[in-house]
Amino acid sequence: MIAAAQAPVRKKFIPHPYQKYCINRLLADEAIGLFLDLGLGKTVITLTAVNDLKFNRFAIGKTLVIAPKKVAEATWTTEAAKWEHLQLLRIVPVLGDVRKRVRALNTPADIYVINRENVPWLVEYYRNAWPFDLVVVDELSSFKNHQAKRFKALSWVRPHIKRIVGLTGTPAPNGLLDLWAQVNLLDQGERLERYITHFRTKYFEKNYSGHGYTAKPGAEEVIHERIADICVSMKAEDYLELPDCVTNVIPVVLDGKAQEMYKRMERDLLLEIEDTEITATSAAVLTGKLLQLCNGALYDEHRNVHEIHDCKIEAFMELIEQLNGKPALVFYSYQHDLDRIKKALAKSGLRVRELLTPQDQIDWNAGQVDILLAHPASAAYGLNLQDGGNHVVWFGLNWSLELYQQANGRLHRQGQKQKVILHHLVVQGGADEDVMAALEDKAGTQDRLLAALKARIETVKG
Repeated sequence: MIAAAQAPVRKKFIPHPYQKYCINRLLADEAIGLFLDLGLGKTVITLTAVNDLKFNRFAIGKTLVIAPKKVAEATWTTEAAKWEHLQLLRIVPVLGDVRKRVRALNTPADIYVINRENVPWLVEYYRNAWPFDLVVVDELSSFKNHQAKRFKALSWVRPHIKRIVGLTGTPAPNGLLDLWAQVNLLDQGERLERYITHFRTKYFEKNYSGHGYTAKPGAEEVIHERIADICVSMKAEDYLELPDCVTNVIPVVLDGKAQEMYKRMERDLLLEIEDTEITATSAAVLTGKLLQLCNGALYDEHRNVHEIHDCKIEAFMELIEQLNGKPALVFYSYQHDLDRIKKALAKSGLRVRELLTPQDQIDWNAGQVDILLAHPASAAYGLNLQDGGNHVVWFGLNWSLELYQQANGRLHRQGQKQKVILHHLVVQGGADEDVMAALEDKAGTQDRLLAALKARIETVKG
């Protein structure tokens, strides 16, 4: 394991009025879709309801959460660890090879978190002995394809599921046809017809080309009316009063091999300078190496790039998928980050642009760019990008508080019509956490850098 950071102090959860409403709906309704924008807290809303249903109302025994792989690895356990009222919840990720998954399923817990690719395996494993009273589908829109194995498997076991919750920020990214499979999982065909063919016939007509479908006049209003009682839809700009900038930390867990490499490099580098005074220069070089390793690749002394892992790239792509086409300003730290991000996005179908010229800025603000890639040092000052989107993604972090604030200020500035959401990909137990803590603390980042390194030396020595 990576040298562990200190256990966070649990916070008291004081829900916003919209969060209270959603929690109450989860308690009252046996099937519900929460169509909440990223940043509105759907994870803590769901965990709070699960906690109440389990320990106060005795309405459920075991809960299953189905999530994207990187979300399954860390997000649910990390979120539960933040809050006082969730300290009783035992959460077990069901990941890895078959042996590990079976062992996890046989570990006593309240919530089991599995990645969506393993849903067919899980259904086959339990069949009619399905043990989960409540199933939470995190990113319900990833079940929009009615022909996919994951949808068919979950549909087959759906009659055994007493309560179901679907979470997504974008239920219909490609149009109304996407809604059928998702709503069908919630209500088993009650509202939008039992079969996709009946749904298409009733609400759509074939395009003149013979490819694809177009909604009939008035169909959108009827569909929305049909599902209004089972789906709660909320936009961030309507419900996030304060703060104007919402920080969303996405925990990233390194795989075993990458963890071992990180641990070894951290130990060797830190112990190498243990007997000499750490200066800001040496500290910056040191943490620079560790931050590179968190991101997944490393420069050697000849500037050759060595790729180590794809853990953060995978988490990044899952986040982009959750945004479902919403534009994102992505900040990277190193040239090798940029190259690997571009490669990962190459087959996404998204309009990806590197921020290099005034024309890139114009096109972004005109809505002609989906992913705008920028280095914080080159985008920190003088650029107005607020018309192009409201999501910032920090793929890699740096120690400069000024650069960080100025870069975020490209979107969070006068003229921005939506709440700005800052997504941070943070490797658990790594140097990313030190940087994040320093930025959140708003203290002199250099002091925090030195203090963090000295603390890690003691940890590594121990």
